[in-house]
Amino acid sequence: MKQFLLLILFVVGINFIYARHIKGGWIQYEYQGAGAAANISVYKITVYVFRDCSQTGPMPSSLGIYDAVTYAAVKTITGTTNSYTLLSNATKGTFDPCLSTPYPTICYLIYTYTTTVTLDDNTNGYIIAASDANRVSGIINISNSSSTGISFTATIPGTINSVDYHKNTSPFFAFKDTAVICYSSSFTYQFAATDVDGDSLSYALGDGINGTQTLSAPPYSSLTYSSGYNGTNPFGTNATIDPVTGLISGKASATTGEYVIAVYVTEWRNGIKINSTKKELQITVANCSLSAASLKTSYINCGNYTFTFQNESTASSITSYLWDFGTTPVTTSTNPSPTYAYPDTGTFTLKLTVANSGGCKDSATSTVKVYPGFTPSFVASGSCYQSPFQFTDNSYVKYGSISSWIWNFGDVSVTTDTSSLQNPSYQYSNPGTYTASLNITSTKGCTGTYNVTVTANNKPAITLPFKDTLICSIDSLPLIAQTSGTVVWTPNYNIINPTSNIPIVFPKDTTTYTVTVSDKGCIDSAKIKVNVLQFISVKFLSDTNMCKTDSITLNPVSYALSYVWKEVPNNNSLNNYSTKNPLASPPVTTTYYVKANLGYCQDSAHVTVYVAPYPQTTVSADTSICFGTRATLNASIVATSFSWSPTSTLINTNTLHPTAGPTKTTNYILTVKDTSYCPKSVSDTVTVTVIPIVTINAGNDTSVVANQPLQLTATGDTTLNYSWQPFNYFNNSFIYNPVATFSSADPDSVKLIVTATTKEGCSNSDYLWVKVFKMNPDILVPSGFTPNGDGRNDILKPILIGIKQLTYFNLYNRWGQMIYSTTTPDKGWDGNINGKEQPSGAYVYMAQGIDYLGNTIFRKGNFVLIR
Repeated sequence: MKQFLLLILFVVGINFIYARHIKGGWIQYEYQGAGAAANISVYKITVYVFRDCSQTGPMPSSLGIYDAVTYAAVKTITGTTNSYTLLSNATKGTFDPCLSTPYPTICYLIYTYTTTVTLDDNTNGYIIAASDANRVSGIINISNSSSTGISFTATIPGTINSVDYHKNTSPFFAFKDTAVICYSSSFTYQFAATDVDGDSLSYALGDGINGTQTLSAPPYSSLTYSSGYNGTNPFGTNATIDPVTGLISGKASATTGEYVIAVYVTEWRNGIKINSTKKELQITVANCSLSAASLKTSYINCGNYTFTFQNESTASSITSYLWDFGTTPVTTSTNPSPTYAYPDTGTFTLKLTVANSGGCKDSATSTVKVYPGFTPSFVASGSCYQSPFQFTDNSYVKYGSISSWIWNFGDVSVTTDTSSLQNPSYQYSNPGTYTASLNITSTKGCTGTYNVTVTANNKPAITLPFKDTLICSIDSLPLIAQTSGTVVWTPNYNIINPTSNIPIVFPKDTTTYTVTVSDKGCIDSAKIKVNVLQFISVKFLSDTNMCKTDSITLNPVSYALSYVWKEVPNNNSLNNYSTKNPLASPPVTTTYYVKANLGYCQDSAHVTVYVAPYPQTTVSADTSICFGTRATLNASIVATSFSWSPTSTLINTNTLHPTAGPTKTTNYILTVKDTSYCPKSVSDTVTVTVIPIVTINAGNDTSVVANQPLQLTATGDTTLNYSWQPFNYFNNSFIYNPVATFSSADPDSVKLIVTATTKEGCSNSDYLWVKVFKMNPDILVPSGFTPNGDGRNDILKPILIGIKQLTYFNLYNRWGQMIYSTTTPDKGWDGNINGKEQPSGAYVYMAQGIDYLGNTIFRKGNFVLIR
């Protein structure tokens, strides 16, 4: 048998006894496995019938199974209902907290008819069918519903594209059929199903199927829908179904009552459509309302991108808000009244989701239009109230176009001062000031109003493009008066067409012409003065000069109104050859010729611009000197004169090689000039940086014991270069803190010199004396001192020989009281305690120090204070 790319199926059917109480249903089958004989399959078939809980009556009497291609009857099975279950939202706690009271009750008795059948493995497949003769009357979306029936169908696939699909279980619909739909409200209704074979499922709205009381073979006819309704639009409000999830959403009809809705779920296996199962249900649109989230029908902003939203519902106890502004990427807010600036123009879907304290979760959507660039505007032209004013729309609409104009001319004395034309005219009833308004609407929904104050005079408007002008005595001139009405020009002197809006005049002397305008009883006048010259002249005050690469404005003296320039040599050096004052940039000396015209009167002149290059100068590179030294500056010039500045620290300033001796860093400026045609000076600068005096301190004079190290430290900038002399005493004579060592053969006193030098070569020196003792390290204390202020022996202090550190120097009186203490070398006692002189007598000292080898030296003894 030849295979085709279409679904070839067999058909199964079930018959119901007369039952207006049936609300819908569907058929499911389950593949049970192979039969006892070859090429036989076993299926479990279940018919689910939804019946109104308030009705009673018999249930299915027969089930038909048919060949899906020939529609030949294969089996008819007669049986009764096996069981039923109750499905209702009236159970305690199941009502939607967002619904108004009284709560609409949804209740179904779901009757289940189950049977097991064995079928030959047929390449055509099968159709399973059950039917009922009569629906309830008054179904809103079905025409003459009481005369229509209902049929349930399911298909068992056969062979498709040479692939056998008969081992299949049809989808199973979830029992989520108690959702309440309130009239004129947004709703969602779930028709999701599952498939145990793992096939992909897709969902679509479709026609309900008619049925008869007597079970018959397929095909079956679709229901006849009422006007405005069909299978894909069962509520007449363009509700839609998600093809992936099976969720129906949209807005319910404004008419309450029952509606038939049919959902077809299609099985796809490896991209091949193998089966389609229909579930049909009569759904009630109830007289109820949802209260929680509410938005305006639409929002529009034609001025900018910013909106402020709020929940339009008066519902109380709302505990949370979630706004989705409809943008990509998604932008949200939890503010009860958010302000949001959209990133671009366009139409967006705004969604508000709220929850209240009663557990209600509700949402609402609206359209947001963002089309800035909408500016209503118009101009009104006219003057005299006895003539119509012209109103011209001057509005700007960036997006879309203007769809309507509503004018109100503000004439309160009449009721006919309106118009819907784009550019109307209107004659005011009386002179006065009026407020005219224009309201426009765009195709994007933008609307706005613009007002203009209109003055209706009892005089005509006269507009003159000029009121004072100049002509030559041999010329003529048109005068222009923009006005309406009758025009008369005076005096009638050397004028052509004195009753025209644009007469021609040719006065020989300066004349003032008056135009008088009469417009339907409104009269006004205006004046134009025509100044007359007998001839025209043009001249330049003198030739001029300039520096090369500069520009200069040419200034001819003339009353002419037009000019024509040329230049010799021609270098195209003017920025404009037909203006009075062009900008000239000649590369060389150039003569400019100009012709000046006032009408037919003409004159010419010329001016020479002498061009010379800028003077040139170059000075030597910046340099550095040590404080107290000098530097010679060098310069070269191409000029006739030069000058240096400042001169206070320069010698020989009248040469190009002066000597600079500044005490601080100084910028010397060389300015040169030329006596040729370039009047400007040129300058160059050289900087002489003065390195400050190098500060260095070799340290205090000191003493040391022969063959012991002496740590020296020069104070100053440690980044300088150092040198100690004589170098033979040091471990490193090129650092600021060397160690010196002296032998017993060295002089008793040695002068050490340290020199610090900057990177620029500036230097300074300092020295100290070192007394070399040819003995062991010791601490010596004089046996007495005389603190009488004569400058001799006034202080008692220790003499440190080869001591690196004085640990302490303590003095005691004869009662053992410590009267003085120090750890600083060269410090001592002046014979006073707290400013009070101590008596003459014997005292005790104790001293301790550390020599350069780290040994501790301790000395103790007596001394005498003598006054």
